[in-house]
Amino acid sequence: MTRISLRDVGPRDGLQAASAFLPTEKKIEWFRLVAAAGVPDIEVTSFSSPRLLPQFADAAEVLPAAMAMGGFGVSALIPNRTGAERGFALKAPKLNYVVSASNAHSLSNVGRSTADAVAEFGEIVRLRDELGATTELSVGIATSFGCSITGRVPESDVLRIAEELLSLGAQEISLADTVGYANPRQVAGLVKDVMGLAGDVPLLCHFHDTRGLGLANAAAAIDQGVTRLDASLGGLGGCPFAPGATGNINLEDTVFLVHEMGFETGIDLEALIDVRRSVQSWLPGESFTGAVAKAGLPLRKAA
Repeated sequence: MTRISLRDVGPRDGLQAASAFLPTEKKIEWFRLVAAAGVPDIEVTSFSSPRLLPQFADAAEVLPAAMAMGGFGVSALIPNRTGAERGFALKAPKLNYVVSASNAHSLSNVGRSTADAVAEFGEIVRLRDELGATTELSVGIATSFGCSITGRVPESDVLRIAEELLSLGAQEISLADTVGYANPRQVAGLVKDVMGLAGDVPLLCHFHDTRGLGLANAAAAIDQGVTRLDASLGGLGGCPFAPGATGNINLEDTVFLVHEMGFETGIDLEALIDVRRSVQSWLPGESFTGAVAKAGLPLRKAA
């Protein structure tokens, strides 16, 4: 049976929007609990500027602690070369860089053009190789399905950027629906075309549920052969470009979806729902989403 690998991005994408700092020891406990429930991969932190994102001021403590635990894949976000340097210094096993398909979004969000962001990824690859580091470098293409500034993003732009990143040495490509504009038909088409370009390089999809289509989009990606998905415990992570809207697809609901589609995840869903309750108690000011945790698992009766 095909296994779909799910990564919990809650400790990074979820917490970056949190109103209060989650203590380092609680973050580490989060990793321990979700890994014990069978979650195979966790994005544990971000090497963004602590001035801009104080939630990740403890990145230099969190990453080594996660790596020392073992039992799950560890990755961290890097916004630029400086973040990459910090990650390489800590021997990060995997770093996730981001390039926006929308030039307007790139300029607004990180103050540089898409072309400059792509070029900087090339610098990061060269730096890694010069250092002799073994870090896997993944690149997420933000606004792959639409942009809150310009609206539609041409598929040809996404394909061109993906091709450039692959030529520079990207070891994984992620298609991100940053502002929740995607629909299942669009997902199916773009995923198919990017997989055709990527060959043996894995494709990951990162969906937001801003307009209620997150799980439908995940199902469409799986139908096209995607076996790697991001999701966030409790659906944590608001969309900064749509205030008040929900953000990442909910991890528990995604596990349920994948299992109902007949695929494996290796995750104990009931145990994961228990983990959600623990994490929710640590973040009383945050909004947790999810249908399965509320409704419970369906009754299974013998035929």
